[in-house]
Amino acid sequence: MSSWVVGVDIGGTNVVVGLIPTAGGHPVSIRNRATASLGSQDEVVGHVGRMIEEVIEQGVANGGGSRADVVGIGIGTPGPLDLDRGVVLDAFNLGWRDFPLRDRLAEATGLATSLDNDANCATWGEYWLGAGRGARTLVGVTLGTGIGGGVILDGRLVHGASASAGEVGHMTIDFTGRRCKCGNYGCLEAYASGPNIAARAREGVEAGAESILLELAGGELERITAVTVYEALLQGDTYALEVMTETAKILGAGVANLVNVLNPDVVVIVGGVTRAGEHLFAPLRSEVRRRAFRTAERVCRIVPGDLPETAGVIGAAGLFLSHQR
Repeated sequence: MSSWVVGVDIGGTNVVVGLIPTAGGHPVSIRNRATASLGSQDEVVGHVGRMIEEVIEQGVANGGGSRADVVGIGIGTPGPLDLDRGVVLDAFNLGWRDFPLRDRLAEATGLATSLDNDANCATWGEYWLGAGRGARTLVGVTLGTGIGGGVILDGRLVHGASASAGEVGHMTIDFTGRRCKCGNYGCLEAYASGPNIAARAREGVEAGAESILLELAGGELERITAVTVYEALLQGDTYALEVMTETAKILGAGVANLVNVLNPDVVVIVGGVTRAGEHLFAPLRSEVRRRAFRTAERVCRIVPGDLPETAGVIGAAGLFLSHQR
């Protein structure tokens, strides 16, 4: 008889819930909704709890068995987190503070529940079933509403002294640079997250750059997003290519720092920005070659993730299972 585990991936834009075979594999049922639609912190558990019950009902019906064959729930959410207490301390992109999410969902569902950082979950998903399979030392970089990361050394996810390891988006790449939502200046996230790619593109258009970006956004500057930049890039827009190339070089500087410090054999980059393909990866890898130690750079593969929609869900489920061993 099959057994199952639920993965919950709560990001700044979307929340995704899926039912995963404990033996590993893609979700047999999945639900997706906008994070903003979850409402206030107090309403989150009810909405996510219903999504969990829906994927369980559909998944066990399709795969055989019953709800009793569901062993638990793994949750990934932005941090910082108190992993011992299962509390989201301050998810500033979501407006959550001191939120005991793990225990609240466990009480609502009656299932054992684990909590980890969403980027750690995406990294574990790619390590377990995606582009990082077989790696010993792996770094994940997640590009979305923010920039997160995860570090796996010799098959073990690194949490650090206060569960803050892997916050690669808040490394400083320009100490006098752009202000980040975290309150610091010059963070990698302040330049290369989806909203900040869009912000930089809008600034260029406002300053007079020739581009189809404004046309694609219906003539409304504030409607230019990272997706708009990608669409313009596909249509051969020179300025969109300039924005993407600059983004790639900024990311390359950040990845070079990670390569120098951690000497990974794989860096997996996940998120919507990776749809730019070699427009992103070619200049990114070139920048890493320029900045990283040769002995570290030459053994490191820098690759897009294999699980573009489900890395976080699969990883959250996988981390729950790893806690049970």
